[in-house]
Amino acid sequence: MTLKSPGRKVALVTGGAKRIGKEISCALAKAGYAIALHYGRSRAQAQETSRAICKNGGACMIFACDLGQARAVEELIPRVIQEFGRIDTLINNASIFEKSNLAQGDFGLWERHWAVNLSAPYILMRSFAQRVVGQGSIINILDRHIVRNKTSYAAYLLSKKALAELTKMAALEFAPRVRVNAVAPGLILPLGSQKTDYLDRLARHVPLRRKGNPAHIAHAVLFLLENDYVTGQVIFEDGGEHLI
Repeated sequence: MTLKSPGRKVALVTGGAKRIGKEISCALAKAGYAIALHYGRSRAQAQETSRAICKNGGACMIFACDLGQARAVEELIPRVIQEFGRIDTLINNASIFEKSNLAQGDFGLWERHWAVNLSAPYILMRSFAQRVVGQGSIINILDRHIVRNKTSYAAYLLSKKALAELTKMAALEFAPRVRVNAVAPGLILPLGSQKTDYLDRLARHVPLRRKGNPAHIAHAVLFLLENDYVTGQVIFEDGGEHLI
């Protein structure tokens, strides 16, 4: 099947090369979506994920873009439409996650977090709403800590809190043509190259007493795409952790 196929919906997944983004990309491909897989610096992983999707009968094309550069972000969705002929779904999954606090945090780090974690999703959401034909759906990936005020990752957390509010505002303004929802993952994957032992320890304090996995996030994304009477909602995929 060619990329421009009238019968196949197209989903843009930012940060779709690895970890949760990869799981979402593969799940959407299995559900019949053609995948526009965005990556920043993970070209090798993006190619690997794209090959796996195509090997299983899906359609996928990779798109490089520095989400910290507003002009490049503005061009991303037009590039996707040029290649696929349409766009139906936007998954804002990509983000940066670095330690910082309010008293001593580096301002450059602050600006990078807000550029990638908030400004880029906003630009893409606006561009998507302007160009989608018919009904469309946007899903933002947040963090279960948006209900708390931990300051060890202040720039990251504030950018995610703001994205949660943007999700609700966009759901109202873009309705009825575009639905906007979000998923807030909990204990899913370890940070960087860390082992999973610490997740097991933390999971003892989660109401469901276990950690999750990337498939849980993909299931939530599929639910939000399939249920066309849901908008402005945040699904916490965290075993109930946000409740305590």
